[in-house]
Amino acid sequence: MERRDFLTGAGIVAAAGLAGCTGGPTGDGGSGGDNGSGNDSNGTGGGSGEAEANIGIVYATGGLGDGSFNDQARQGIKQAEEELNIAYEQRQPDEVSQFSTFQQELASSGEYDLVCCIGFLQKDSLSETAPQYPEQSFMIVDESVDAENVASYVFREEEGSFLVGQMAGLLTTREFSAGAGETNGDPTVGFVGGVEGSLIGRFEAGFEAGVKNADPDVEVLTSYVGDFNNPSGGKEAALAMYNQGADIVYHAAGNTGTGVFQAAQEAGRFAIGVDRDQSVTKEGYADVILASMVKRVDTAVYNSVEATVSGEFAGGETTTLGLEQEGVAAVYGQQIGGDIPSAVKDSVEQVREQLVGGEIEVPTDPSQV
Repeated sequence: MERRDFLTGAGIVAAAGLAGCTGGPTGDGGSGGDNGSGNDSNGTGGGSGEAEANIGIVYATGGLGDGSFNDQARQGIKQAEEELNIAYEQRQPDEVSQFSTFQQELASSGEYDLVCCIGFLQKDSLSETAPQYPEQSFMIVDESVDAENVASYVFREEEGSFLVGQMAGLLTTREFSAGAGETNGDPTVGFVGGVEGSLIGRFEAGFEAGVKNADPDVEVLTSYVGDFNNPSGGKEAALAMYNQGADIVYHAAGNTGTGVFQAAQEAGRFAIGVDRDQSVTKEGYADVILASMVKRVDTAVYNSVEATVSGEFAGGETTTLGLEQEGVAAVYGQQIGGDIPSAVKDSVEQVREQLVGGEIEVPTDPSQV
C-alpha cells in the first residue's frame, strides 16, 4: 500500500451527467453485456438486406460481462448494428498473447471492412499486424498506432477522474450515509488500478488531483493489482484501504473492480465505478456505488464504424475525446446518487464548466500531482 502527499489546491467538487454524443450512442448504462465467452459471430446486420459493412472486434482481456470497458465497447458495436445495418464478429482473448492471433485471423480473411482493437494492451500487436495487412482498416481504443490504416481513439480520462476525485474529497470530510455505506470521520479515500502504466496513471492522477482540489488534507491511498480480471485481488486491495480509514475507493481496473464493490459492501463504505454507469451494470452493488466515471468507448467504436460505412475512415489520425467532446463524464449512482448533498452537486457543474473552459489544468502523471 502506498501513501502519497500531493500539491494543494482550492476548489470544489463535481460530477456532471452526460447526454448522448452527436452521431453516437446515447446510453450510459444498460445490462452487463454478454456473460458468455464464445468467439462466435454476432448478427447479420441491423436491418434487412445485405450488411453495409462487416466488422471484426477484438476485446480486451477480461471478456464480456465485465460491466465496464468491454461491455461499453460492445454497446457501441450493437448500436452500430442496429442503426447502421452492419454485421460483426467478436473475439474475446483470455491473455495478451492472443491479441496478435485474433487480429491476424480477422485481417487475413479479407472479409472485414474494419477490425476494432479494444484496449491499450493491443498496441504492440497491432503495430506489427497493421503493416502486414495494408489494405485492412483497423481502429484502436486507448492508444495511438502510427500507421495509415489505423484510426486511433484516446480519451482524457484524467478530466472525468478529476470530477469524481473532487466528489470523493468533499464527501469524505463530512458525515454522510446512503444505502449500505457511511463515512467514518477519517478524511481518507483510495484508488485501485488494474495494470500500472501511463493509461491507468491518467485515472490515478486525475482522481488524486480532484481530491486535493476539494481538500488538500484528505489522504489518498493507491494500490495496483496488476490484472484487469482479478476480482479477489481487487477486493483484497480495497479492504486494506477501508481498514486504513478510506471512506470511498475509486477503481480503474476492469473486472477487478467488481472486488472493490464487494469490499465496499463488506466494509459498509462507498465505491466509484468506471467506464459505464456501474450502478446499472453491477446493480447488485448499487447501494454502495456513489458515481461512475463514464468513458465513452462506445462512442469511439460507433464513430469508427460510422466513418467506415460512410467512406470517411480516419486512417493515420488520432481522435481525442474529453469532457468538451462528451467522451468522458461523471454520473451519479442510480440508487444512492440522489442522496449526495445538493451543495456537492451544485459545485459539480461549476467545476465541470471550469474544466471544459480550460480554467483548470489536470495532470496526467501521478508524479505531477
